Amino acid sequence: MYKKVTHVLFDLDGLLIDSEKFYTQAFSTVCAKYGKKFTWALKASLLGFQGRECADKIISALELPITREEFMTEASKEYEILFPHVQLMPGAERLVEHLHKKGVPIALATSSSQESVDMKMQNHKDFLNLFHHKTMGSSDPDVKRGKPDPAIFLVCASRFLDQPKPEDCLVFEDAVNGVKAARAAGMQVVLVPDPRVESNLFNEATLVLNSLEDFVPELFGLPAYD
Repeated sequence: MYKKVTHVLFDLDGLLIDSEKFYTQAFSTVCAKYGKKFTWALKASLLGFQGRECADKIISALELPITREEFMTEASKEYEILFPHVQLMPGAERLVEHLHKKGVPIALATSSSQESVDMKMQNHKDFLNLFHHKTMGSSDPDVKRGKPDPAIFLVCASRFLDQPKPEDCLVFEDAVNGVKAARAAGMQVVLVPDPRVESNLFNEATLVLNSLEDFVPELFGLPAYD
């Protein structure tokens, strides 16, 4: 059922770091200024999208009387307060350090921008340095569209020195849009979803876990934990 892989790609928000709650907080604060409520249903529809796309969808859904740029500027002010407090998710450090130590090529494929990643990871720089490279969708000129488009994973995989085939790559995701993107790229994908997401949306994932702590590397031909 599971095929051996040689390279691993990781999403960031909600998977490796517990940042989604801060996005929710920031978006809720901005929407509340205009008397609107940022709901879980709206939040769930945004998971995996780039910042510009999220702003457009929220403005449209809630009929906010502001432009995309104004929304993003207001949200950014909230990020500056919240993001320094981001923590790593359970199991993230152990898994990433393990793969790095065993020589498995790993990379980051996130819809976030370089600026956003720098802000969120300012207290986790050593962790970030374990990745061979980082593909930041919102600020990468080669990534024209956000997930569920496969571009980010294909671009990210192409930047490994040996340019692995898609079927040799394993993706870790927390969002259904990310799963769709990985599958469209021809890659296997491990999903660690928000517990509030309806499980009937998980059927495209290769494997679904409650936590990164539950991952067994040898299922995909990767080195086992010591």
